[in-house]
Amino acid sequence: MDEVDRIVAAWRHERPDLDVSPMEILSRVSRLARQLDLARKSSFSDYGIEGWAFDVLSALRRSGEPYQLSPSTLLQETLVTSGTMTNRIDRLVTAGWVERLPDPGDRRGVLVRLTAAGRATVDSALADLLVKEREILSDLTPAGRRKLASLLRQLSTGFDADES
Repeated sequence: MDEVDRIVAAWRHERPDLDVSPMEILSRVSRLARQLDLARKSSFSDYGIEGWAFDVLSALRRSGEPYQLSPSTLLQETLVTSGTMTNRIDRLVTAGWVERLPDPGDRRGVLVRLTAAGRATVDSALADLLVKEREILSDLTPAGRRKLASLLRQLSTGFDADES
């Protein structure tokens, strides 16, 4: 029995007229999200970055050689406004983790490229985060992880479609 079981049992006692079964899942997802947030903050602070910086740097890193994207593609990857992205790129340029380059396909456009320092930072932060994420999931078997991933994918598919 965990804390969520105790909360659900108390609600069932106090409000037997309500179906509180969603709490059995979503309260646990919320608690896991808090644990993941703490793991991310811990991993990223060791490398002097914040979550938003990791999101931008990792989008560039995942893009493959030459690790560059247009600001509009970065907007799609990180789901922020153009003003927010401009500010984030400015801050990452100042930190030396990205550089702005002219877009050869658009004389007015720019590309944002990951620097060697940015690549080293995001690679190290990712490796550290994955260790912490494995710890969070350590009570699950590989089959249990696959099943949970499948169920969460099924649940979140509608949300992903809404965001695009």
